[in-house]
Amino acid sequence: MVTFLPSHPGRLADVPAFTRTIGGAESNVACALAAAGHPVKWISRVGSDGFGDHLVEAIGAYGVDTSAVRRDAAGRPTGIYFRTATDRSTTAHEVAYYRAGSAASAMSPRTMDRAALWSGRVLHLSGITAALSDDCRALMRELSERRPGRPLLSFDVNHRPALWREATGPDSGPRVLLDLARGADLVFVGDDEAAQLWDLHSPEAVRAALPEPAVLVVKAGADGATAFVRDTAGGVRGTGTGTGTGTGSGTGTGTGSGTGTDTVTSVPALAVDVVAPVGAGDAFAAGFLSATLRDLPTAARLRHGHLMAAAVLTDAGDVCVPPARAHADRLAALDDAAWGALRLGPGWTGTATGTATDGATRQESVPTT
Repeated sequence: MVTFLPSHPGRLADVPAFTRTIGGAESNVACALAAAGHPVKWISRVGSDGFGDHLVEAIGAYGVDTSAVRRDAAGRPTGIYFRTATDRSTTAHEVAYYRAGSAASAMSPRTMDRAALWSGRVLHLSGITAALSDDCRALMRELSERRPGRPLLSFDVNHRPALWREATGPDSGPRVLLDLARGADLVFVGDDEAAQLWDLHSPEAVRAALPEPAVLVVKAGADGATAFVRDTAGGVRGTGTGTGTGTGSGTGTGTGSGTGTDTVTSVPALAVDVVAPVGAGDAFAAGFLSATLRDLPTAARLRHGHLMAAAVLTDAGDVCVPPARAHADRLAALDDAAWGALRLGPGWTGTATGTATDGATRQESVPTT
């Protein structure tokens, strides 16, 4: 979508001006991964209009391959939305979606190229797409079927109640999102989403309800994140199970309800001086996926998720330039005490400097290339 950011905090009715930028869960992840140095293809539909031009050009500028994006020839417009400057978790947050009948809502098994969708090592999907139309739900259900040759399927639940208001019965948000998550190999879900959707109130309860994914990541905002990794998995397809040295994780094992047992790893979030909270979940997924593609240990994947989220939290937009890989690797390798003392503020991604909670400056030496 094209996103309009408010010029200052306040009700949508009171905001006098907005800045145009880009947004959308999957494209946010694509941009962050491409900026982190990975080859990425974004597959979608946009309108044959100026907003569609802007989206394709802006996303392509991050290094994303947009050759598989299709323009709608039937006059459907590019989706747009407006939001306030407050967090989605607060009652003051407002968002106005204009996506009904959009070009993206026409995505379906008939209009999307399976070969292109399966061309990468990872196919990342979001529950937002499933909310757009019956055709989009049919596409998502088809892509979540376990078939030979399917790449690792990553799925971010991304529950947006405003988009599901008219969906009922088997097409309701809770039912659809649970089914799609069960069909994925790697699932991201917020603890607040799990509580609202399925009345599940602990990471363990979420895992019991989602035994099928090889990897489940339950995010708890400022309280950190927990990953359940099936011990029988390995490599990019299963995302590995190592914990490495100096990763600062809490790790244990337990009996999984799927095949094999789980290794459970929890990593605390970073202290961050927040500029804008929107987009952090997509950034976390991008950081975790980036570390997964590099076959890093589970705790390092969670730390890279937190670092990528911190990059967006300290920037005004939904997407931002991530820290250099060497810088992120250096921070991800800190011991527990140093990780806990780190505080990141605006501009930290452009330097090798973080601020400790005691006000001192912690300088990380980063090799130049």
